[in-house]
Amino acid sequence: MDTTKRRRLAERPDIILDAANVVLRERGARGLTIDAVAAAAGLSKGGVLHHFASKDALVAALVARKLTALRTGIAECEASQPPGPASLPRAMVEHFEKTYCDDDEFSRALLVASIENPDALADYRSFVAERLARLSEVEGGRGPGAVVFFALLGLAMGRTLGFHQLPPEDVEPMMAALGRVARGTTPDGTG
Repeated sequence: MDTTKRRRLAERPDIILDAANVVLRERGARGLTIDAVAAAAGLSKGGVLHHFASKDALVAALVARKLTALRTGIAECEASQPPGPASLPRAMVEHFEKTYCDDDEFSRALLVASIENPDALADYRSFVAERLARLSEVEGGRGPGAVVFFALLGLAMGRTLGFHQLPPEDVEPMMAALGRVARGTTPDGTG
């Protein structure tokens, strides 16, 4: 097999996941079928099934991909924070501020698709457990970081489920307040 063919074959899972993103955005969770993804990717159904043995496997891969991006984004934000117990909560607030308006329909459709296969959310549950364990470790128990984390989850899930569509000017003061909680300061800026 030549190098070009190997490279294209290695890129195929990403091409399939990109196509699945398009299908989710355009057709919603009900429209996410192997046939629809194959058509969007320009592949045969067998070509998709070669990489993802079922729709459940495809959904699990989409969740894993989204979580990888989330972990990476938080880690990048954390790297820019001053070291200390508040660096992770501050990083979560910073990342949330950057991404709050992103990818609404995809998240909603992915959540609905995951309901068909609750195991697809196992990685997400692991992510939540990891964050809580890390926050507990750096704070010496459940503290302000856990409050910030659950507030961010609530905002994200409320948006994903369509409970609210807050404009940036409404989100900014909330993020400032959560930033103060993350830093352990009071509303007037004192400790």
